[in-house]
Amino acid sequence: MPTMGWVQWDRRLRRPALLRTVSAVLVGLVVAALTWLVVGAPSSLDYAEIGVLVVAGLLGAGVFGIAVRWHGDRERARFAQLYGAAVGQLGDADPAVRIAGVHAMAGVADHFTARHRRQQCVDALCGYLRMPYDPAFGDNHLAARGETSDEAGTGVERIYKFRRNDAVVRRTIVEVIAARLRPAAETSWSGSDFTFDGAVFEAADFRHTVFGGRRTSFAGATFTGPTTFEHARFTGQQLTFRAASFDAQPVSFAHVRFGAKRADKSDPLASGTDFDGAAFAGSVSFADAEFLGPRTSFAGARWTGAETTFRAARFAATQSSFAEATFDGDRVVFTEAHLSGTRIVFAGTRFYATTVDFDKARVGAPARSRNRGTHLTDACAAEFHGAFTFTDTVFAGRRLDFGAGDFFGEISFVGAEFEAEECSFESPKAWVGVEFDWDDAPTAKPARVLPDPWPPTPDRK
Repeated sequence: MPTMGWVQWDRRLRRPALLRTVSAVLVGLVVAALTWLVVGAPSSLDYAEIGVLVVAGLLGAGVFGIAVRWHGDRERARFAQLYGAAVGQLGDADPAVRIAGVHAMAGVADHFTARHRRQQCVDALCGYLRMPYDPAFGDNHLAARGETSDEAGTGVERIYKFRRNDAVVRRTIVEVIAARLRPAAETSWSGSDFTFDGAVFEAADFRHTVFGGRRTSFAGATFTGPTTFEHARFTGQQLTFRAASFDAQPVSFAHVRFGAKRADKSDPLASGTDFDGAAFAGSVSFADAEFLGPRTSFAGARWTGAETTFRAARFAATQSSFAEATFDGDRVVFTEAHLSGTRIVFAGTRFYATTVDFDKARVGAPARSRNRGTHLTDACAAEFHGAFTFTDTVFAGRRLDFGAGDFFGEISFVGAEFEAEECSFESPKAWVGVEFDWDDAPTAKPARVLPDPWPPTPDRK
């Protein structure tokens, strides 16, 4: 652990002791003051009376300190007892006992409000979801499965053991967590960190939840069945769905707010929203979603479902990236989306969907007095295949770079507005089926749009 981490941990350990010390001193002063009032303020420097006041104060502080320490020890013992009992239930072979363990662990987290204790309970529930699990056998009532195979002419039997009816236990955990992350929850867990790395979620429903802990991680998680995060809010400093996979069922992140407005000072590079390498096999919606913070990244992500929509989504992070991502399937929609921030990246992005719609989108922001605007929209070496429209799309900012792009299909920039200070389409790899307003009158091309002369000549190297 880095030195700074040890310093921060040491401070956390010292806070309760410091609080008890200050409280004891205050109590001592209060006892001394009360004794002063009872005995009466000395009219002269009566050292005996002053001594009585001092001793009374010290005794009061000592008694209070002992009481606080005794109460703390009792609370720790009580927590250890209840937590251990809940853990034992979660490890039981009987699914009914495990379900009772889920609720018992939730009850412990609700009762003990100290952040580190609640976090310990949350970690236990998340840890259960991270254990190996096969959805194909999640509802199985058997505790073992045998397979016989022929290896070198010899029959070999293997016995695979697994938890009976584990699907219902896992579903209960998700429901318990989601319920305590909603604004109407009697006890909120929104300030806790959640680590679901590698977990399997079946038909997960996280609608209207608020993940406000410093870090929320679904890295490598698998989502099967219809999945929804509609109207959820991820307000912590680090959120990752890196390498998460979603099956062919619909997925909704509609109306979700992603990201905190400020970066994590201890690790600014890790701050932001990360879907790098995520795979979406079904239709997915990010309609009306809002992306804030220092970074939003879908680098290397892949969409292959029937429809992928970012309709009216707002990308306001300092940097938003779709570098090397692949949009496949029937339809991709960025209609009325607004992409701002200092840097917008579509470098190497592959648009292979049958139709892609960027109509009425706004890509890039102009510089203003308090906003430096978009320095670069980087779409270098991006591939545009299929039917692609930019009708009424506005490209703003300092520089727009489509250089070395692969344009092959029915790609229309007719009606697009090029407000960026410089817009480059130079040295394309292919230039087939591309339309602009000035195709019939090249002299009407804005001077800021390159190359000159127009149209661009494909690079044959």
